[in-house]
Amino acid sequence: MEDTKKDYSHIKGWGIDADPKNDPTYPMRKRSNDDHGGYNWERPTQQPINVEVLHSIERPNVTAVFGTSKPPHGLSGMMRRFAFTYGEGSFNHWLPLLMADRVDVVEGIIDDLKRGYIPNIFAERGGKAEWKYNRKGMFFKIAVGVAITTATVMLLRGKSDDED
Repeated sequence: MEDTKKDYSHIKGWGIDADPKNDPTYPMRKRSNDDHGGYNWERPTQQPINVEVLHSIERPNVTAVFGTSKPPHGLSGMMRRFAFTYGEGSFNHWLPLLMADRVDVVEGIIDDLKRGYIPNIFAERGGKAEWKYNRKGMFFKIAVGVAITTATVMLLRGKSDDED
């Protein structure tokens, strides 16, 4: 019978965790239930809630500290409120949140235009870096965008011709 043990000592760092005294998790691994006193702490003072804060239905309350700079608003806020009616293990939670982020970008652009500011979308989306480092990918994205826009316009134009 062939010996299945092989010598790996030539590999730098091999067997470094073999000694339990050199294992950084060793004391934690050997804890008893009496030793968990260090895991208890007093909950920090609750941050005042002065804007709408969405939180998981899997939590009984909001976290002690949370962001308030951009409360849910508009269509993206409605989508976020819908998403938070589902648990975090559900696609009905995450997909609307992803879509709400995209809708929020469009809402932000519309808000900028309302205030008289014309956003530099090319620069904000990293156009200079894309042009410098990924020109081929940029042309591909432009081609896909043009194709999708053309197909959408053709479909909409074809439906309006059928209705006349």
